Amino acid sequence: MTPIRLAVEGDISQLCGLLAELFAQEAEFSPDAAVQARGLRAIIASADTGSILVAEEHGRIIGMVSLLYLTSTALGSRVALLEDMVVVAGHRGVGHGDRLLDAAIDHARAVGCRRVTLLTDGGNADAQRFYMRHGFARSGMLPMRLLLD
Repeated sequence: MTPIRLAVEGDISQLCGLLAELFAQEAEFSPDAAVQARGLRAIIASADTGSILVAEEHGRIIGMVSLLYLTSTALGSRVALLEDMVVVAGHRGVGHGDRLLDAAIDHARAVGCRRVTLLTDGGNADAQRFYMRHGFARSGMLPMRLLLD
């Protein structure tokens, strides 16, 4: 079974490669290794900010998922925003994503989160089915964004 562990700073280069693959599939994002490395470094450096879990095979990272932590006034507790879930194309369909997502949910519980929220592309039916198989449900909330750049 593929081991899953927390990411460390030495993983950032490989994680940037995974994010490049992920962002090539997403409508709203584009890869920029320097920008992604800055974000990854900030998450890895602060356990209060979030956690990144990785799946490894033969010393190579083949998948990742990141959790960012917030405090919900509605729940009066910590919650997680699940971002950047990706498995390398050649390793999909054999359970790595299932194990990564299960590990992320378990990790969120272990650090005191009471809810996990995620966004997925509206047209990515495969991803939506994947998350629904793991208990996620559509929300009546509508995501809205304002870019401040």
